[in-house]
Amino acid sequence: MTNDKGLTPIQRRILDRAEQQGAEPPEDISFLHSTLTQVGLPRRAQQARVFERSSGNASMRLEAGSIFQRGKFVPMPLPYGTKPRLVLIHISSEAIKTRNREVAIGRSAREFLIRLGIDTSGGAHGGYTMFRKQMEALAACRLILGFSEDDRDVTINTQPISRFEAWVHREGEQTAMWPGIMELSHEFFATLQDHAVPLDHSALAVLKHSSLSLDIYTWLAHRLWRVKRPGGAMVSWGNLKGQFGQEYADPKNFKREFRQSLYQVQVAYLDARIDEVDGGLLLKTSPPPVPRTQIIKS
Repeated sequence: MTNDKGLTPIQRRILDRAEQQGAEPPEDISFLHSTLTQVGLPRRAQQARVFERSSGNASMRLEAGSIFQRGKFVPMPLPYGTKPRLVLIHISSEAIKTRNREVAIGRSAREFLIRLGIDTSGGAHGGYTMFRKQMEALAACRLILGFSEDDRDVTINTQPISRFEAWVHREGEQTAMWPGIMELSHEFFATLQDHAVPLDHSALAVLKHSSLSLDIYTWLAHRLWRVKRPGGAMVSWGNLKGQFGQEYADPKNFKREFRQSLYQVQVAYLDARIDEVDGGLLLKTSPPPVPRTQIIKS
């Protein structure tokens, strides 16, 4: 048995995953819209009210919105980081499995946080407080997805979450109000059913600390099994930065952090076949993290 004394929780998760040799196919399957596996949400706080990301024929435009609080509309920032990613994966997964755009999210915020594997501590920077801020930003935002399908271009212009009752404050106290249900918009739910990418939930649990790692994993889960060329598909560092690194001013910093995240992703996605070559990465045909025979068909 490996001596894990002194390891951080993140290192321990990665080590445990690395020691899973000959594991059975994943029992718990998650889902995410294919466009969001190619173009992810912001990873850092944004001052702007609009954020765009593009890769090939996939594009995303995120617009900050407002929510109604204490009798007035309050502008919300753009959602960013791991929490809205984990929420979107969770509610997308439940919607696909139940074939219902109304998704039960538990009896309390704490219960939902535990489901997502997020810290439930309090304080200004605690899991609950930051989660609440990100949930309000996610509930308020408008999401525009653009992608090509066969011989046509598709635009989905929607709020991914069409109904969410926000927390209410009374006399400085946080009340126990919690909606119990989130409702996906008709538009998002309809396209999700046709474009859901299956993901290994246990791999997501290993990578939940890093937005970049989550984005790389979901991208590879969608991309690798589609590589058809016998010699693989080359992706340049320039294209990788355009897809994943617009928040990085220095390409060297992006390349360093991308390599670190990619190592963690390869531990979580054991069958991923990727080589670093001069100028970028060589993607080779690999089995998807979830065998296609396991996919729940809508």
